[in-house]
Order: sequence, then C-alpha cells, then structure tokens
Amino acid sequence: METKTSGEASPSAKSWLTVPEAAEELRIPRTRCYELIQRGELPAVRIGERSIRVNRAELERFLLETRRIADSVWK
Repeated sequence: METKTSGEASPSAKSWLTVPEAAEELRIPRTRCYELIQRGELPAVRIGERSIRVNRAELERFLLETRRIADSVWK
C-alpha cells in the first residue's frame, strides 16, 4: 500500500494542466483556449510534438488580468 508524503501535491492541485483541463477551469471551449495560447494571451509550453501544458500559476495570472480588464470596461 502506497502512502503520500506531506510534500506531494494532491491530484486536484497539479501544477501543469492539459489544454482541456485549462479550458474547463476557465469554463470556455477547448478551441477558444487553443486560440488564446496561439495568440500568446495564455502562456503555455509545448512538450514534444503534440502535448501542450498550461502552468496553473500562469492560468491564475491570466484570470486576474482578464478580470481587471473586464472591471475597467464596466466602470
């Protein structure tokens, strides 16, 4: 039986997300998430030929920036 050490992150708090996981967090379609990455608005890392990962900290930073822009538009 395996046990977790206190230094291991839980699966729900992983640092790197797939594009579908990032899209789910943002509550947007996957295609929109890929567009944001392609335009450079959402930083991501390509791993190999086909895998793209989004860092959770960058995703949170993107959300904060987007929120600030939206707030300034509505004021």
